[in-house]
Amino acid sequence: MKKTQILAIIFMALWVICIENAAAGETGESVLGPGDALRIFVYGHPDMTTETKVSETGKITFPLVGEVIVDGLTPSEAERKIANLLESRDILRKPQVMVVAASLQSQMVSVLGNVRNQGRYPIEGKRTLIEILAMAGGVIPEGGELITLIRSDGKKFVKEVIDVLEMVRSGDLSRDIDIRSNDLIYVERAHRFYIYGEVQRAGVYRLERNMTVMQALSVGGGLTLRGTERGLRIQRRDVDGNLKEITAKSGDLIQPDDVIYIKESLF
Repeated sequence: MKKTQILAIIFMALWVICIENAAAGETGESVLGPGDALRIFVYGHPDMTTETKVSETGKITFPLVGEVIVDGLTPSEAERKIANLLESRDILRKPQVMVVAASLQSQMVSVLGNVRNQGRYPIEGKRTLIEILAMAGGVIPEGGELITLIRSDGKKFVKEVIDVLEMVRSGDLSRDIDIRSNDLIYVERAHRFYIYGEVQRAGVYRLERNMTVMQALSVGGGLTLRGTERGLRIQRRDVDGNLKEITAKSGDLIQPDDVIYIKESLF
């Protein structure tokens, strides 16, 4: 079998896949940008098969056509543009062009904070917040359930805080939003509290949602033989950042960064 026949078969296979994807409703194409590597096929003309990269100015170079601006176009739009150029310049009649993005370096999202693998990740097609977190290896034990998303709306940066735990518990995935290129995802550190004094294991612990003073004591291993629940004290900062000491009961809720002090019994 000749090389041209093999290339024609490969092109047809790729073309069928492209048509099947379109029929399945996969319309979430990413736009092209500088640094993206492309493979371009023209059906029936294997000699025009091209591997190229989008330049910093958003252009590619294609045989017989020259420079073509593809920055901001989807692969489908780039296909139509190249086909129109080939036909309008009387190079080919009704050309069938296919553009395949080998890698989309321009479509990247940054994931920082308490994830297993911080870094920049490519977005190829439609990706949601949960999928991007999975790509980053998931949230580490020190990470919290609040995710901060920062993105540009074209004029300014917008911040949104997403409660992933509540989203999963409720089964409401409407907050599992689609991620865009250049989004920044930051996984907050889990809230903590401090406990010291007459407890078995004084130290710093993860603050669970709606945790009470009694539950905090349990996490700390309970009271020592000399410890007492009477006169429980909590050091807490107010909205202005001033440190205050309050008297607490066993059923009171703990707040982030609370410091619980367990006194020694006098009897």
